[in-house]
Amino acid sequence: MDAAAPTRLPPGGQNAIAEALGLLGDEWTLLILRYALQGTRRYQDWRERLPISHAVLSARLTRLTDAGLLARDAYQQRPVRYEYRLTPRGRCDVRAVIWRGEGASFSSGRDVGSIGTLSTERTHHELMRRGHRGIQQLWELDAPVLVACKGWVMGGSFQRALLCDVRIAAEGTRFRLPELGHGVIPDTGGVAVLHQMCGPGVVSDLVLTCRVMNAGEALAHGVVSRVVPADQLDDVVREAAEQIAAAPKVAVKLVRENIRHLSLPEVRASMADEMVFQTFLNKSDDYAEFRAARTEGRAGDYYTGS
Repeated sequence: MDAAAPTRLPPGGQNAIAEALGLLGDEWTLLILRYALQGTRRYQDWRERLPISHAVLSARLTRLTDAGLLARDAYQQRPVRYEYRLTPRGRCDVRAVIWRGEGASFSSGRDVGSIGTLSTERTHHELMRRGHRGIQQLWELDAPVLVACKGWVMGGSFQRALLCDVRIAAEGTRFRLPELGHGVIPDTGGVAVLHQMCGPGVVSDLVLTCRVMNAGEALAHGVVSRVVPADQLDDVVREAAEQIAAAPKVAVKLVRENIRHLSLPEVRASMADEMVFQTFLNKSDDYAEFRAARTEGRAGDYYTGS
């Protein structure tokens, strides 16, 4: 066997790399491991660095510990508190990451009933800043991120997928930005990326009408690079990841830097605008009227543009 050729890993295979790729398909897991590699060890430190809930962080740390990527050691007894240290397995050289969803869809979107109702001590602006800082860590990863799109790819998850390196879609995949229909704007950088890919006319149509973009249209505009039969999606994405992993690491790093230099300044500027605009919108008279109309089951009649 050619020693330089990548080893093909069967889905679900019992080996460290296959299991690591499965774990790293979750964005929170990816970000937790990134900070662990930078020296973060304590629960509260991850909470300070990431816009993540207690439930999600606890679940991901448990999963990473069970998988042998983190080791848990008590550093305090009353009450008991733990540090999480990377194991030798957790420090493996990850060369490509596959981000996929379980079930029928990559992501069918957030619980829209929670929009505008989150109870927290942090201001809306602070939450936006934490969210942007978290997702922008994707750009600092040495490993390219490939997204396996299927079913619905909706809202914020659609935008996060747009911030990744490669998107491959299954036939029948549907993409949508429904935010305006809920009285808010897209705020995770996706509008800027779509503007670069599709131009102002298409992105305005998608955002202002909240219409669906099918897989064929997404391919025509370069939103995805390939459309494949649904039963081949995981194999095709894994093969692409293995091809990247077999390439010289420095070459992959430098070509990604080159591509990012061409696109990221505009995306960062757009996200800065989104943070200001969404914060203003959250406190606007129109948004208050929109929410009141929804609650009372009537049309919004008193929009003032402020």
